[in-house]
Amino acid sequence: MSARVLIGSAQAVNLYPRVSLYALMLASAGIPLYIHLPRFASVNLGIGLASIGALLLSIRLVDLVQDPLIGWAIDRWPGAQVGFAMAAAAGLAVGFPLLFTLDAGPTVIWQLLAVLVLLFSAYSLGSILLYGRSETLAGSRDPRQLMTLAGWREAGMLAGVVIAAMAPTLLSGAGGEADSYVAFGFLLGIVACLVAGLTLPMWRRPVRPGASLSLSGLRRAGALRLLSLALVNSLPVAITSTLFLFFVEDRLELTGMAGPFLLLFFLSAGLSVPGWARLANRIGARSVLLLAMPLAILGFVGAGFIGPGNAAAFAVICIASGAALGADMVVLPAMFSVALTRSGLNASAAFGIWSFAGKLGLALAAFLVLPALEASGFAPGTDNTPDAIRALTIAYAIIPCILKLFAMALVLALPNEEPLS
Repeated sequence: MSARVLIGSAQAVNLYPRVSLYALMLASAGIPLYIHLPRFASVNLGIGLASIGALLLSIRLVDLVQDPLIGWAIDRWPGAQVGFAMAAAAGLAVGFPLLFTLDAGPTVIWQLLAVLVLLFSAYSLGSILLYGRSETLAGSRDPRQLMTLAGWREAGMLAGVVIAAMAPTLLSGAGGEADSYVAFGFLLGIVACLVAGLTLPMWRRPVRPGASLSLSGLRRAGALRLLSLALVNSLPVAITSTLFLFFVEDRLELTGMAGPFLLLFFLSAGLSVPGWARLANRIGARSVLLLAMPLAILGFVGAGFIGPGNAAAFAVICIASGAALGADMVVLPAMFSVALTRSGLNASAAFGIWSFAGKLGLALAAFLVLPALEASGFAPGTDNTPDAIRALTIAYAIIPCILKLFAMALVLALPNEEPLS
């Protein structure tokens, strides 16, 4: 290894904590928003579940055009990455307080649409920049360095998910649930402002250029297979994230326990990330996925059979499924990044497509599952019929299990790879 590579890698290591911090900020606009939004919008704003699902899918139509364009712009103007990074943080800093101070009314759905477009656009800009600059931030094209960077990045993502998932519960006080969401919005806004300042130095690293993106280039790199896998694999966790609060409160009848279960789930994911990253360097990323995916499937199956009030069994399921999520989060983006860098392709435009694929999974989950639940007669926080609870169980446990089996089949179809070390 040359002295230049060694120096670049050493400098990159010093940036890793900042990478984690920026990822932490972005994570609040990912899974946690999908966890809290259906309940906030239905209970506090009086919007029906079917309307929420349609709203989230309509925003993905914006992303269909926007995300690839964001990736193209980041590659087109590499010297503007400081501006891109700060713009993403500013969008989150403004959007979160606006979102959770909305009031019910005849125009609230249009206000909600505008704020969500702002938030998800800021999230897209920040995440595409962060993932697309993997080679620059790692300081090397060495797959081991890229996997190490992915471990730090996803650890930050999961720390942010834990904080954002738990914050409304921790902030609830005498003012009740509505006031806790207001405080939550302002907390996330403040975090975005602080992170913008603390992470500024990492965006001043010289960008490592690559070749222009093309469909044939993605196919030769094997990236198209990974994009298909990312979309299918995002659906199970998207469905369970969207329905998590409903399943705990209405199916398991464990009132007030959703917060601790979320904490357990994401802590398990976060603690597993370093182990999965090291294991991927030893046995290969594909092999790691084939170890983790059956763990997720067992979690889905178990959730379908536990009865109301069984907190201990659901805690075990949260630990197992959280660990499986940790593998997905660290391994899949790293595999995509390695495929791009080995082929010398510009990564930001490709990660624009990757970002859209992940968010499309979340939106499809909300669009398909929430209206179906509403049609079954399910209503959160009420006395639901056995048929409505059965529909919730099928949506939360059975459908994700089937989708995960399909994702596992796609992994099995990937070519074998050599361990990274």
